Amino acid sequence: MFSQKLRKDSWIQYKMEVVIKAENISKQYKLGAVGVSTIVDDFSRLIAKIKGKEDPFLKLGEVNDRTQKGNSGYVWALKDINFEINKGDVVGIVGKNGAGKSTLLKILSRVTEPSSGSLAFKGRMASLLEVGTGFHPDLSGRDNVFLNGAILGMKKNEIAKKFDEIVEFSGVAKYIDTPVKRYSSGMYVRLAFAVAAHLDPDILIIDEVLAVGDQEFQNKCIDKMKSVAKQGNTVIFVSHNLPTVKSFCTTGIFMKNGSIMMQGKINDVINEYLTENKDVSETGIIPKDFFRQHSSPGATMKKLTCVNPQGGLCNEFGFGEKIVIQLAFEVDKIINPIVIDVLIGSNSGEQFALISEFTKEIFNDLNKPGTYTLEIEINEFLLPGKYSLTGSIADQASGINFDFVENVFTFSVSNVSKNGGIDYPYTVSHGFINLKSQWKIK
Repeated sequence: MFSQKLRKDSWIQYKMEVVIKAENISKQYKLGAVGVSTIVDDFSRLIAKIKGKEDPFLKLGEVNDRTQKGNSGYVWALKDINFEINKGDVVGIVGKNGAGKSTLLKILSRVTEPSSGSLAFKGRMASLLEVGTGFHPDLSGRDNVFLNGAILGMKKNEIAKKFDEIVEFSGVAKYIDTPVKRYSSGMYVRLAFAVAAHLDPDILIIDEVLAVGDQEFQNKCIDKMKSVAKQGNTVIFVSHNLPTVKSFCTTGIFMKNGSIMMQGKINDVINEYLTENKDVSETGIIPKDFFRQHSSPGATMKKLTCVNPQGGLCNEFGFGEKIVIQLAFEVDKIINPIVIDVLIGSNSGEQFALISEFTKEIFNDLNKPGTYTLEIEINEFLLPGKYSLTGSIADQASGINFDFVENVFTFSVSNVSKNGGIDYPYTVSHGFINLKSQWKIK
């Protein structure tokens, strides 16, 4: 199957291993509109088309930067996207929320049409973009398996052969004859992924939706996607879970403000993504226009840094040196209880979380508006490498996320001790943190 904008004979000119080719893909939206435009705009477009002229509104619009206020009324969710994906590639697309990743996947999945540019693809495509996509809420899980399979181009007997395998993988056998509108979001995702992955797609597209499922099922999904890739099929995967992206994908695309910033080997792409906010990463001071992920006002992070034992800002530590994380934040209203998470991520994508303890007395004072500074002392030794800090503030009772900023501050740990301790004796990585343990022989 090929895009109507790219003739089949022109595809032959390209290498046969190329299964997806995007040329100058752009997507424009009108701000404040339910659809893409108004009736007046559509009429203007029609007149221009009849006269053989260019769409007048494609000359308007601003870059997809959600931190800046627009003036034109139009925004480019995607702008001049170009790439090729070969058969068997496992591509990870990374970028902050609002970068245009999901819009790009919707265009690749033919959910929406680009405003300009051309797209060509080869083979059967299956996609999982949002919870419940392609499912009819009033039909049972069984009926939706056959419906979704038919949408993907499968014959009824082909779906029937795979049916038992799909149900077993999804883990919803008990509810397979229940209308899916009664399913939880996790059950939706389980069944939808099982259908998409088991109907032998040539191209499998998966969005961040897998984050809805539990860890055990996520691992099953990753294993299944690896199996699909080993068969020579193509997988496109969008996720904020960098360790998963790094371990699973071979190539990557880094997107920002609706544009591709970098495309190449997955390790290089992730490194570029982690070091994008260099000014902030060196000081830890979070400006007002810094991109944030939040669902409700209430608390705002102002600063997230590392300090040395003397209390000074520090971007480089020696092995074994004590590291203290300093977090400054402002509370706008009474939040009780509050939960604060700090994620420490390595340059290769691994991360672990330092989660606030609600029982400590320091949190008893956070019952009134004001600015607070929190210090977190790391009791384990970080192994030599480069690291970044991500912070989150939320309401424990409701789960509402007040503020979330990722990869704010970067620092490194060298293999040479600065405090007269023992140098790190190895030249290769042996993990992430130096866990304390006691060994003995009886």
